[in-house]
Amino acid sequence: MTNSAQLASQTDDQVDDLIEDESDNDNSLPRTIYEISSFGADYDVEGVVRRLSKGDITIPDWQRNFVWTYANASRFIESLLLGLPVPGIFMGTDPETKQQYVIDGQQRLRTLRGFYEGKFPNSDRDFKLTGINSRFANLTYNDLESMDRRSLDNSIIHATIVRQDFPDDGDTSMYQIFERLNSGGRAVNPQEIRCAVYQGELIDNIKKLNQNSEWRSIMGKPSPRLKDQEMILRFMAMLQRGDEYRSPMSEFLNIFTQTHRNPDYEWMIEIAELFNKTVKSFADAKGRKAFRTSGGRVVNAAIFDSMSVGLAVRIQDMGTPDVTLIGKIHDDLIVNEEYFQAIEQGTSSERSVSTRLELAKVAFINA
Repeated sequence: MTNSAQLASQTDDQVDDLIEDESDNDNSLPRTIYEISSFGADYDVEGVVRRLSKGDITIPDWQRNFVWTYANASRFIESLLLGLPVPGIFMGTDPETKQQYVIDGQQRLRTLRGFYEGKFPNSDRDFKLTGINSRFANLTYNDLESMDRRSLDNSIIHATIVRQDFPDDGDTSMYQIFERLNSGGRAVNPQEIRCAVYQGELIDNIKKLNQNSEWRSIMGKPSPRLKDQEMILRFMAMLQRGDEYRSPMSEFLNIFTQTHRNPDYEWMIEIAELFNKTVKSFADAKGRKAFRTSGGRVVNAAIFDSMSVGLAVRIQDMGTPDVTLIGKIHDDLIVNEEYFQAIEQGTSSERSVSTRLELAKVAFINA
């Protein structure tokens, strides 16, 4: 089977297994102690749907599918029609756009929007209520009696709006809240949360860079859980703030994303060009073997962050070295005992990060 055929046949889980990142298992607690305030708001259902349609309330744009069945969704709508209480939702507020974004409750909100629009979420099927009280069975929103439509329109969805009061220079706590409220069922990956909480130009540009053809030739099929996008973020963060790194890795990346959420245009263009040049150099030098240990099948995140930053610094200061030289440095570093330890054990510790970054920078600068 060819490489392209193998990639096409891989499942989502198999694709994400192509990136080895020990920091995924870093259970270190966040360093910051937060002060959070919250207040309640009662929205009528019609108003919630209208706000969703206008974009005043946004649902995270990441690869998580609508998972409710027809039975789940129908019973939720039925509860509102019958006047029964339903679970509330949690939302945060974007400090720049003032849009509210959903932290917990997206299945409920997608159900409501789908019912009002007449289509079951993520499908072309008409949304007709099934498996419920015979009074509402097989009805769409438009099929409901006028009285029942008004009852649904006026039903209340309680929202808890959370806000970070301290530290007052950002909203990194929203990541922690999102992670904890979405810890049940299908686990949510860190980059998926960042795409939900820190929407902006940085995230949008990372998505574009993730389509780079040389990058895809190294990484293979796009990660459905956004691990490849997290690698691009990691490159940027380590290049700009690697000397200031403190564990855990997830919090380091959160702070960087929040700080550079909507960066200067010139900064974004410069770092994007540097990423593209760096990736092309490794693709030309090593192809599908780039950022992998000798004989390794998967991309090692620690090899990637250190070697990509090492070469990027060299390109910034002295230009791009010969392709053959890049390949030799890549292979020599991997068999360097000190470097190997920093990419295999405790990779998100301050010592390991500092060691591998310094060794990679020295190797490429002195080439």
